[in-house]
This record gives sequence, structure tokens and C-alpha cells, in this order.
Amino acid sequence: MIVCGDDGLAHRLAAELRGVYAEQVTLVVPPSDRRVRRPVVGRARAASAALLDRVVNAAVNRTGASGEPASNEQVVEAAEVTEAVLTEVGADRAAALALVYDDDETNIRAALTARRLNPRLRLVLRLYNRRLGQHIEELLDQTAAVASGDGPGAGLDASTTVLSDADTAAPALAATALVGTSKVVQTEGLVLRAVERQPPRPGEVADPGLCTLALLSATSNDPAGADGSEGSGEHGPQLLPDEAAVASATGRGTVVLEQVSYSGPSLPAGRGGVPPLASLFSRRLRWSLAGLVGCVLALAVALTIVTGEHPLYATYVTLLDLFGINDPAFHESTGQQVLQLLSGLVGLLLLPVLLAAVLEALGTFRSASALRKPPRGLGGHVVLLGLGKIGTRVLTRLRELHIPVVCVESDPDARGMATARRLRVPVVLGDVTQEGVLEAAKIHRAHALLALTSADTTNLEASLYARSLRPDLRVVLRLYDDDFATAVYRTLRAAHPRALTRSRSVSHLAAPAFAGAMMGRQILGAIPVERRVLLFAELEVAGHPQLEGRTVAEAFRAGAWRVLALNTSPRGARREEHVPPGEERTSGLVWDLPSTYVLGAADRVVLAATRRGLAELLGRRRRQRAGA
Repeated sequence: MIVCGDDGLAHRLAAELRGVYAEQVTLVVPPSDRRVRRPVVGRARAASAALLDRVVNAAVNRTGASGEPASNEQVVEAAEVTEAVLTEVGADRAAALALVYDDDETNIRAALTARRLNPRLRLVLRLYNRRLGQHIEELLDQTAAVASGDGPGAGLDASTTVLSDADTAAPALAATALVGTSKVVQTEGLVLRAVERQPPRPGEVADPGLCTLALLSATSNDPAGADGSEGSGEHGPQLLPDEAAVASATGRGTVVLEQVSYSGPSLPAGRGGVPPLASLFSRRLRWSLAGLVGCVLALAVALTIVTGEHPLYATYVTLLDLFGINDPAFHESTGQQVLQLLSGLVGLLLLPVLLAAVLEALGTFRSASALRKPPRGLGGHVVLLGLGKIGTRVLTRLRELHIPVVCVESDPDARGMATARRLRVPVVLGDVTQEGVLEAAKIHRAHALLALTSADTTNLEASLYARSLRPDLRVVLRLYDDDFATAVYRTLRAAHPRALTRSRSVSHLAAPAFAGAMMGRQILGAIPVERRVLLFAELEVAGHPQLEGRTVAEAFRAGAWRVLALNTSPRGARREEHVPPGEERTSGLVWDLPSTYVLGAADRVVLAATRRGLAELLGRRRRQRAGA
């Protein structure tokens, strides 16, 4: 296995392949002087460093000074992934290659070179551009088929999988920020919803829902308890428990599968940039126009009473007098002459009001693409810090859920600025660590804070400052270091036991999906359960004795995997294919499988699995192939 990258995802992916799948890994990274440094706590401001100084010392002591890689990992430094570098690391005989550089063009260029060297190489690419990624998948798969002399679908083991760490992590980050909203995995139109339920009362049994995916840790309600992780032991979360474990789990919350469905295309954002009519004119101008309309109606009624004419005729004459295009009423009654003078006076007042209306409308259309400011009286919204790759995807997901959002960004040319303008989301420009910036985002009336910048210390400092303003604020931090994230979680929860704090690592959420794709499995998504991850994968039953010929109930293995659905769609069909207007998209997934259904060799199933459970399935399959 070869992993090429320049940031934390490459290291996390290599560790996943070594620790979970026991694979020999060659890690290709840039030279030390060009490598992106990981965020460290020692570079934080004084307020953050003083709080967690002991955490840094513990992490340094545990890591050691040698910095030597694991025994089954080879590290190669290379400025660029050229043909010579790929040949040196053995791409011509490797089983899989992951290209997880932060730059899409770098990954595409290296993938084209690798496919030419080894047509049977399984490729996993990290691309932010989803549409381009779909075309790259088709191109590289077709190239592999032609170079190998095999037609499409001829059993070629090579495949190309394009994933995005932003897409993988965005549903979990967005869901964590919302009270009562399910954890969501959305991949290629498939939506899986899981909801976290509170512990049952004494004597009650937790409701399993459609399917109990996990039991939360026994210390989840203890302010000083650790967020459940791999090393939590029997007190940590239990993934995919059996019925006996669920029945005996008193005082522990559950994560249950609440709903599964197939989503349609996203709703269009806005009306092509045209602002609503109410936003064209200010409130004062609208009241002025309403007053003038009332004066015209009053003059028309008065003229009807004075002259005895029909109301429509009287209104017509009033408008003529208003715009100064009627003959003077020299020989008319005094009342009619007075009304004509009043109509002329109203006409003089109408001209500046109409001019102001035109100028305001032009200004509104001109600023329709400009950044909006948080409106007065806004409350119950989500404050999103950072509009990079991750922040942009989370912003899109929150708007799809119709959640009000206020963004904070220091760079006016950030990647997500165009998305914020298109979705008409308020944005506050400024350094979030400076006083007054979070106040401008209405943090004191916000529902949650999502700190998703690329700097751990910035996220921590913003969260601490927000907590000083709102002790009960729901806070979600994006933190790279796992130990650091656990320490932050415990400290904040101990200091604010009534508030909800969650720490999430994007690379921690994305690495299992990339590793599963390198092993040849289609990973549909990942759901975080505290600090563990539950994977949803699609695989063929053939070649898996743990599944083939068994019923759905017999195929279930507690703590390892559970069959959720049967995929009846044609093989090779893509879920993101274009759907003509007026036609409904069908998923081809059967979710209500009876427990007595026998899994045949030709079936393809969607299952929930732990990382080690999925690794066991893949390891048995690979050993059988090697023996054959």
C-alpha cells in the first residue's frame, strides 16, 4: 500500500492501514522544509496555552524524541510525485495507491502517471471538486480496462475511487451542532440518519428504534468522564451491540437508526440572485410610499364628494392633478380648486420619494452579490468560523437543512465566500480572536458555535471566548490532534457541565473511508460515535463465508458488522447520474430485509461495520484470493 500526501490525512490514513488492516505501507511525503506543519498548542496565545500546558507535556513525553516510523511503514521524501518516484516506491507492483495531497491538480497528475505504470493498480484520490472527480473516475477506469485488454466489467480488480475529506466530515460536523438533529451520512444521494437518544430511566429499556447502532459510553453523563475512544475499555461506547447488551444497558444512551431514505437533488439556492421585493426598499421608504398612496385615495374621495363624479373618474382627475398634466380649475368651485392645489403639493412630495425608491432598488441589485450583515434580532442561529474547504461544505449542508447561519472569516478571498454570497448567508469579516467579532455575529443569541478553521489554537481560543460570553453555548471544535481534542473536551465539559462540547478531527473522520476504499470496498460514509467511528460500506456477498449462505440474523456479528440493506441496482450504476425533470430518482436499495432472508453469492449488501470488523472481512477475502 502506498500513501502520498502532504498533511495530516496522509499520516492518519497510513496509521489506519497499519493498525486496523495490518498492511505494509509506504508513505510519500514532501521534504521536511516544505512539509505543512501540524498545528501545535505551543503556538497558541497565552490564555489557551496556560489552560492546557500540561496536555502538551504529556503528549511530548508519550511520543518520544526519536520520531521513528513504525516497523511496517516506510517513509520516502519527495518534492513531487513523478514517474521516477512512483517507480522507486513500487507502484508498478503495489495493490493500491492513495493520493491525498491538498491540491486537486497534484493528485490528478500523479493518478494519470500511476495508471500508466500499473493499469491494475487500485487508485484512491482526494478531490474537492465532485463533478471533476466523477469524470476522473470514469477516465481512469476506462484507461485501466483498455490497457489491460479487458472490457468493462470483465472482472478487472483495478478501480478508481474519488473521495473528499470535506464531504465525509461535513455531515457529522453539521449534525453535531444541532440539538435533536440526527447524525447524517450522505453519499451519492444516499441518506442515512442516526439519532442519539438519552439514557432510559431506571427500570426502563432503551428503545432500539429500527436498529441500535451503538451504546454510548458509561461516562457520557459524567462531567469529568472522558469522551469514549478506542482505549476506553468496558466503559467506552459499544458499536453494533446485540439485543442482550441493549437490554442490559441501563443508564447508557443509544445511537439508533431512525430513518433511511434516498434524497433527491438539492433545492436551488435563491432565485438567480434576485432579492425579494421587500428588500428592495427600506422600511422608511415603504412607509413614505404608503402615506402618499393614502393621500391620493383621500383626495380622490374628497373630489368625489365635492363634484359628485364617479369614483374612478375622480381618481383619474386626481392623478392628472398630481402629475401636473390637468388644466387649471379656473372656473370650477372653490373646493375643487383647493383639491387641485393639494394634489399638486402631493405630486411635489412624490417626486423625491420616487427618486429615492429608484436609487435604493438599484443599490439593492448592485449589492445582491455582496456580503450580507447579520440582521437585527437574529437568534437561534449557528455561528460558523472558517470558510475553507471544510467550512464551505458544512455551510452548504446547514443551508440544505434550512438552518440559519452566520459565518466569520478573516480572509475576504476565502474559498467559501462565493458560496456565502450565492446562499445569501451573513458574513462577518474579521479575526475571530479579536474582541467584537463574535459579538457582531450575534454569538450571545446563537444556538451553537462551529469552529472549523485550520488552526487548532484559533478554534480553541474562539471557543473559550464564546463560552465566556455564553456558558451554556453548544460548541463543536475542529481539532487535529486526538489527545489534545480529548483533553480539551474533558476540560471544557468539567468547567461547563451544563453545556454540550464536542471535538472532531476531519482526518479522523475521513481516514476510515479512504482506507476502506484502498481495500476495495465502497465506503458510503462514516458516523462518529463519541471518538469512535462506525462505517457504512457496500460489498458483494460472494467470497465472504461470514455472509454467503447465511440469513440476515445469522450474518450479524455483535461489535463487528450488521447487514442493513440489499442493493438491487445494476452493477456499475452511478447514483449521481442525471435525472430528467419530472422523473423520480430510485435508489435500488431494500431496507426492510427480513431476518430470515438468505444472502446469496450474487447479492450486494449495505452494512454497518466497525473498522476492525470490516478489516476482518477484507482480510479473509484477501487470504482466499492469495491461496487460490
